[in-house]
Amino acid sequence: MQHKIPNTKLGPLGDEMASAVSTCVHCGFCLAACPTYDQLGQEPDSPRGRIVLMKEVLEGELSVDDASLHIDRCLGCLACEPACPSGVPYRDLISPYRATMEPLRKRTLIDRITRVMTSSTLPYPGRFRMAAKLGRFARPLAPFLPRSIGAMLNLLPDRLPPRQSWAATNPAVGQRRGRVALLSGCAQSVLAPDINSATIDVLTRNGIEVVVPPSQSCCGALSWHVGNWNQAKRFAIANLKAFPADVDAIVTNAAGCGSGMHEYAMILKGTPYESEASDFVGKVKDVSVVLAELGELAAIPQRSEPLRIAYHDACHLANAQSVRVQPRDLLSQIPAVELLEIPESHLCCGSAGTYNVDQPEIAKSLGDDKVRHLLSTDPDLVATGNIGCMTQLQTHLAAAGSNVQVRHTVQILRDAYVGKL
Repeated sequence: MQHKIPNTKLGPLGDEMASAVSTCVHCGFCLAACPTYDQLGQEPDSPRGRIVLMKEVLEGELSVDDASLHIDRCLGCLACEPACPSGVPYRDLISPYRATMEPLRKRTLIDRITRVMTSSTLPYPGRFRMAAKLGRFARPLAPFLPRSIGAMLNLLPDRLPPRQSWAATNPAVGQRRGRVALLSGCAQSVLAPDINSATIDVLTRNGIEVVVPPSQSCCGALSWHVGNWNQAKRFAIANLKAFPADVDAIVTNAAGCGSGMHEYAMILKGTPYESEASDFVGKVKDVSVVLAELGELAAIPQRSEPLRIAYHDACHLANAQSVRVQPRDLLSQIPAVELLEIPESHLCCGSAGTYNVDQPEIAKSLGDDKVRHLLSTDPDLVATGNIGCMTQLQTHLAAAGSNVQVRHTVQILRDAYVGKL
């Protein structure tokens, strides 16, 4: 697509945004893959339409606020990328655009309050735990509050699991086959800390020493994807300093976090940390990838009772990191497991970071659709690789009257190892 984008006037991300726009040939293959186009049926709510809108804003032909309705509706799920025959790197446009244009936005007071609440709580486990506990008491007021704040309260669980902590070094069991550093996460460590415990258990059981850097911070993905560039940079720099260089991989067990850390070179472009960030990105791997690369894993005890597991592709694992086969292969190694594919699996479940708060109506519709397709497979259990998806799916399963539980892939593996599956 031809453009008149003034790259040099747009800061360090200008070249990437212009390049992404120029790669688009306006073919429309992305429309069928886009969840918001599927929901709303409007061209401006498709990747192709959004690229045109962002191009016009970057060229100065359209105001930021005139385009914001449709840009804000983008989940950032990146389903458009594998669908695109031209290879448009949509991620190099949507997040940099939001980061570059956010200072020019005219937001309402409620929007500003909501953004401050999320950015000052979610990335900090201690604050988030306290806010979640207090928020439960305010939940009865949700119908009378602005929709974004009400949606935030309704997402809070009835109770939080007990706090867990992890040793700085977790030695391998038996012969050491590798050494990795684990991102323990922020919201996940509060909502589902057992995912980290299961990750450490499965890795160490298979000969991997796991280091948990005590000075690590939030990955920065939530900040980056909503245009809070300065906060994203602070988190990225903190993690560059916190994670040791002498590890074989930096392991993530939340798709959104892994995707965000893979963008550190973009987030820190034009800073003294850009080169270091590029090296760092090369080591970031999802836990399923690390386990798959080991080859032969420790034997999983035999089990006789059949178990039907529906696997849900987290968008930021399948689309952003191209990790689709590895989790399925791992689950298929469990005796007596039948792996089920969910219809319309390419469509996002509607979680997408803070999307439930920012666009609650679309998020609810996507969640309802996903659960309807999921239940059509008649599963005993649902597996996925992202805390946001787990929360969204479990909420909508409960609303549908289903008792089916959602578990992380490594939790299922850990349970199989210890005979509790």
